[in-house]
Amino acid sequence: MGLSAAELYDLVGKDYETAFADLAARREEIDWLLTQLPPRARVLDVGSGTGRPTAELLSGAGHDVSGFDASSQMVEIARAQVPAAHFEVADLRTVTYPGGSWDAVTAFFSLFQLTRAEIDAALAKFADWLTPGGIFLLATVPSDSDCRQTQFMGHPITVSSYLRETFLDRISAVGLEIVRDRLVEYKPADTAIRPEHDLFLAARKP
Repeated sequence: MGLSAAELYDLVGKDYETAFADLAARREEIDWLLTQLPPRARVLDVGSGTGRPTAELLSGAGHDVSGFDASSQMVEIARAQVPAAHFEVADLRTVTYPGGSWDAVTAFFSLFQLTRAEIDAALAKFADWLTPGGIFLLATVPSDSDCRQTQFMGHPITVSSYLRETFLDRISAVGLEIVRDRLVEYKPADTAIRPEHDLFLAARKP
């Protein structure tokens, strides 16, 4: 068994932000989301990490941003770096919000340490939490993986994911309409981190 999400990100801390700072596609997706949101939108960032860039950019644009992360270290960093947003320590598998609480839910690379059953449950939660017309924005590394052992930033972890087509099907199955998707090849500046193909998906609640 690999490290849990809380254990992993307590260890890597701000090094994660530094390692992936050059992921331009993430900034492009956030910029797109900003064109879709109403003024003072309520946005939830799932697996909010250090708060940068997602919560920082969204709160800087005047939106009401909340985030949660399993790592207390990440939440501490995020609170210091993005004081305009609200952050808490929480586990995606157990956290709950009332239906229709959020105008947007973002999940940037925050699902891969779940099992496939937990990913499916999370997608259903996101759909419930959105207001009508609300947007779910996902970034992940697509693969046909179910509890696969691997290494991430020098640490052992267990990962699960789906291929692109399956993610499209799973998101549609929870009642969301896909409005945007693309695959992006990413080669981190840090050569210790392997190149990858990142999947960005956006879906709207009818």
